[in-house]
Amino acid sequence: MTADTPFLDHRDGPRDECGVFGIYGPEHDVSRLAYFALFALQHRGQESAGIAAAETGGYIITQRALGLVSQVFKEHDLRALSGDLAIGHVRYSTTGSNEWENSQPVHRSAGAGGNQRELALAHNGNLINAVELHAEMRERGVTFTSTSDSEIIAALLATHPAASIEDAIADVMPRLHGAFSTVVMTKDRVLAFRDPAGVRPLALGQIGDRYCVASETCAFDIIGATHLRDVQPGELVSIGADGIRTRQVVKGERDAFCVFEYIYFARPDSRMNGTVLQAARGRMGENLAREAPAPGADLVIAVPDSGNAAARGYARASGLPQDDGFVKNRYVARTFIQPGQELRKHGLRLKFNPLPEIVGGKKLVVVDDSIVRGNTTRQIVQMLRDAGAAEVHMRISAPPIKHPCHYGIDMSTRDEMIAHGRSVDEVAAELGADSLAYLSLAGVYDAVGGERAHHCDACFSGEYPLAGTAEANGKFAFENTLPLVQA
Repeated sequence: MTADTPFLDHRDGPRDECGVFGIYGPEHDVSRLAYFALFALQHRGQESAGIAAAETGGYIITQRALGLVSQVFKEHDLRALSGDLAIGHVRYSTTGSNEWENSQPVHRSAGAGGNQRELALAHNGNLINAVELHAEMRERGVTFTSTSDSEIIAALLATHPAASIEDAIADVMPRLHGAFSTVVMTKDRVLAFRDPAGVRPLALGQIGDRYCVASETCAFDIIGATHLRDVQPGELVSIGADGIRTRQVVKGERDAFCVFEYIYFARPDSRMNGTVLQAARGRMGENLAREAPAPGADLVIAVPDSGNAAARGYARASGLPQDDGFVKNRYVARTFIQPGQELRKHGLRLKFNPLPEIVGGKKLVVVDDSIVRGNTTRQIVQMLRDAGAAEVHMRISAPPIKHPCHYGIDMSTRDEMIAHGRSVDEVAAELGADSLAYLSLAGVYDAVGGERAHHCDACFSGEYPLAGTAEANGKFAFENTLPLVQA
């Protein structure tokens, strides 16, 4: 372990993915609005952040760096990024490693003279045919400086011979296989497009007389924009001085919106497909209490903050009292200071500290939203026992995760997943819990008011909705299979 490596990854669940934002607004301080929108989307990625901005018809200026939004941008940076239009990105790597070269927005230009096309691009998702597209572009002499599939999309668009960026996107979209919610910026337009299955979220908003797009509606709330609607699967939205133009480019065989957005990823104050997630997560807890009661239990507690809403729902439906069994240190994200051997055994207490006066002697129902590897959950169970809990009954407001995601979420491999190849009782024994129960898929869909036919739940079911997923490459496909050709 190096000095630059966090000694403990506190979050046992799936890793957050990416967040995107775009705005055309000559009357607005677009880089500042992008900054605050990314601040609202920070939960979707904490590895790097970036903003690209331009005056209409001018050069695109891009700033990106490793770190949180508040670390990457200072006041003088936002002033240097003045312009009429901007896009932004926060990243957790799902394709390509955590290096500066893989941060976004990607900035590409191709052609010469009057035929030159310059653009910046930010992307949330994962292309399952990225390796093939990368090889095809390299055969054409196109060079790359990163191992991110976002640069592949940017290169396809920058080198496309179509006269307009809209026509270039319309021709490229059918060639992209996988999940992609993407914003693109030229010198005078912001464009957004979404994969034909609509796996990853993308919303359209309005601020004054201008328009913006974002991964989640919470980004609109923070900048005073109004949520108009979702960008439709397979749709291209083009925003500029003339307002907004839309085009349905591709029609997918079926919608496959990621059901885990409701359960885990999105902020609880965001709306997705008409559902306020805080309310949906509360209903998941209510359904969990009906499906998996804990007879004789005294108290419901949450694993904060991921289990808060579901724990409240469980308490409502079960009639059990609820209290805070842990105090959470909200200033801990990742620590780069090594604790030393003396403190290492207390690692998780950097984030969670149990309250013996609350949990001591109690038969607890402990509610969380997911378990992947089980390392953190195992430590939580032990901490509660050390604090005097009489019994620990784990209740999870999602089904067991048994399969990796190929559509833009880092969920570990099957062998790392504690539920893969184990029964629920065997997982409970691994965790040291007195009992364990998961919410059913039917209970999830009932809570979100959606139908399985319009969602992706492959991480639970193993049923991948997009053709070609079984042959999809892993997160580090570029590093492992392709030489990196520097521009």
